[in-house]
Amino acid sequence: MTKSQIKKTSNLVRWGIPLLPLFIAWMISGAAADNIDTNADLDAERAAELVPDDDALACLECHSNLRYDLEDPFTGDMVSMKMYEELRIDPHTYASSTHGHFTCIDCHSMDYEMHPHPIEAKFDFQYTCLDCHGAGEQFAEFNFETIENEFQASVHGDHLIPNFSCWSCHNPHTYKLTTREGGSIVDIVAHNNAMCLECHGDISHYEVLIERQLTNMLSKHNWLPNQSLHFRKVRCIDCHAQVNDDILVAHHVLPAEGAVKNCVDCHSTNSILMASLYKHQVQERRSRFGFFNPSITTDAYIIGANRNYYFNVISIVIFGLVLLGIAIHATLRFLNNRKKRNEPSHDKNFNTHTDD
Repeated sequence: MTKSQIKKTSNLVRWGIPLLPLFIAWMISGAAADNIDTNADLDAERAAELVPDDDALACLECHSNLRYDLEDPFTGDMVSMKMYEELRIDPHTYASSTHGHFTCIDCHSMDYEMHPHPIEAKFDFQYTCLDCHGAGEQFAEFNFETIENEFQASVHGDHLIPNFSCWSCHNPHTYKLTTREGGSIVDIVAHNNAMCLECHGDISHYEVLIERQLTNMLSKHNWLPNQSLHFRKVRCIDCHAQVNDDILVAHHVLPAEGAVKNCVDCHSTNSILMASLYKHQVQERRSRFGFFNPSITTDAYIIGANRNYYFNVISIVIFGLVLLGIAIHATLRFLNNRKKRNEPSHDKNFNTHTDD
């Protein structure tokens, strides 16, 4: 081999050996977690086949359209009115939602069966989550009482924002369980963040609830590296809510100054994402390949949180061997130089013989 070929081979070995564990980790990371059975959300084709209850359809004849016809019961005059956005309900979306099997008057007053709706119906009692989900063994696992207490203590509590309720974030006509039923983390993040951005990304909704200027989300998070990637892979509440082990989804939303800003809180083997975003998955999956936080490895690569125990050991061994090699090399050079200094010089011997 020529000197240039030897040099290229040496560089390849020098850079290839440290990168080999990373390459192997990347190759098998897709198989790091056990496959689990999940109840996936209804796909678009199945959702399109669903239709609401007949009684609900009677209401949706008006509430699913952009406009509706209103008749004066006394004069018989007809007028076409605009159906405002917040009053419009897509039939297929409603049918595929968590509450899609209810009829409208299960939650709304029976006065709404009259057309046009009497003004008294507008003052009817508004149900909250606890009115239906607060009692009964079937709801015990959800800990709705704890969620209610967290909500009241959060910045969204009605002590700070009047008339703010569960429905301000969770539209009862479209709400679907996502986190508890598993599925793609990307879909869960998108679904949850959409709820936040309905207000925090829309000035018309924001001003209805709170009388102040809408904050620019991008400039407010300008300290965050690679914003778009974080917004796609992490929920707002993962940084802006206090984690509670008793509930699956945190509802104690903190003030802006209380949000997570320390990168290590997520980018470490004890990542807070394992107690929030990946909380359900971590209970279902275990690693057979030595990966810390195997739930994360199938959905994202989070620096510091996707470490592997075996590769940690391998890297330490390689690092130790490198140090040992350097120490042996340095020792041999030291002994060789010392030996050379102790040997008589050929030049000195030649000069001595010449003088004789």
